[in-house]
Amino acid sequence: MSALLLALAAGAVIGLALGALGGGGSVLAVPALIYLLGFSPVGATTASLVIVTLTSVTALVAHARDGNVRWRTGLLFAAAGIGPAMLGGALSARIPAAVLTAAFAVVAGVAALRMLRSRPAAEGAVPARPGRAAVAGAGLGAVTGVLGVGGGFLAVPALVGVLGMRMRNAVATSLLVITVNSLAALATRAGTVEGLDWAVVGPFIGAAILGAWDGKRLAAKVSGYMLQRIFALVLLAVAAFMLIDAVV
Repeated sequence: MSALLLALAAGAVIGLALGALGGGGSVLAVPALIYLLGFSPVGATTASLVIVTLTSVTALVAHARDGNVRWRTGLLFAAAGIGPAMLGGALSARIPAAVLTAAFAVVAGVAALRMLRSRPAAEGAVPARPGRAAVAGAGLGAVTGVLGVGGGFLAVPALVGVLGMRMRNAVATSLLVITVNSLAALATRAGTVEGLDWAVVGPFIGAAILGAWDGKRLAAKVSGYMLQRIFALVLLAVAAFMLIDAVV
């Protein structure tokens, strides 16, 4: 299969995940770019940030129209992660590729297990504590910068489990967090963006944006809890594959 078709197929799946789950785009984009399209780990994390930033903005607009975004909590959460994201982005180029891949797999696996163990969120909204939001946001920003992920696959569990947000609101709000964190991490990688293969990245982005709209419609038809469990199982499988590849 040609690189173009692979990019289009992978982009559609990643956009679907972002639109429906408010996360999972970058955690699936990085392995797709490495194993399907031949990117280096550093190149894949940079390309992933570009793809996820543009796709997240598209999905955020769709969710915002329905009033699901919790702007105040999301901005506080994201603002706390800007500094750590920029620092992590600067450090990522100095980390060996195998270590970067293994770390990515471990973080993804932990997030998947946490999502599988969580119970459906209560219907009533719980007021967020600014301190807890700031601490969780800072940790997420660091992960975003180092691993080149937007952080949605970690932001959604944090917004639900730590801040008590309903799943549907967490999905929408995480897109705001992803956008801010990804832009901060990209600011430290400006020099590497120019070296990307745009003949592959461009179609990838286009397919992801279209997929995000379909994902948003899917989220309106399927329960957030069911979507969360499906995504967690996929994420766990990807994490296991990447960890085996990094170790072996």
